[in-house]
Amino acid sequence: MNIWKREITLEKLNQIGDGCMISHVGIEFTHITAESLEAVMPVDQRTTQPFGLLHGGASVVLAESMGSIAGYLCTEGNQKVVGLEINANHMRAVLGGQVRGVCRALHVGRHNQVWQIEIFDDRQRLCSISRLTTAVLG
Repeated sequence: MNIWKREITLEKLNQIGDGCMISHVGIEFTHITAESLEAVMPVDQRTTQPFGLLHGGASVVLAESMGSIAGYLCTEGNQKVVGLEINANHMRAVLGGQVRGVCRALHVGRHNQVWQIEIFDDRQRLCSISRLTTAVLG
């Protein structure tokens, strides 16, 4: 079952982030299926903390960006999606390379949505998991 209500390509998804936080930290959308969205983010000077590890806040930026875009894709017309709450559990440090986020819907309603975003390292080990709640406006 396809959850997306808007027509989209990976090229268009990546253009959405031009000139904002998404492009600043190097997030690139890489895969979209009928029920999930994937993106990668480099672990480099833009996304690490002073000790060289992936910054927990950068993981949250990846998660909220993915969930918000996914939420928007589940709306129609002039509707917009805004984040209400996000939580994150960081389980494994990442020292370099890139991380891959996988976003899936837990609930897509008319007024709110809940998204789960899992973040994996280059060795496909789960490093962080977030849950984002969004509100649909308009």
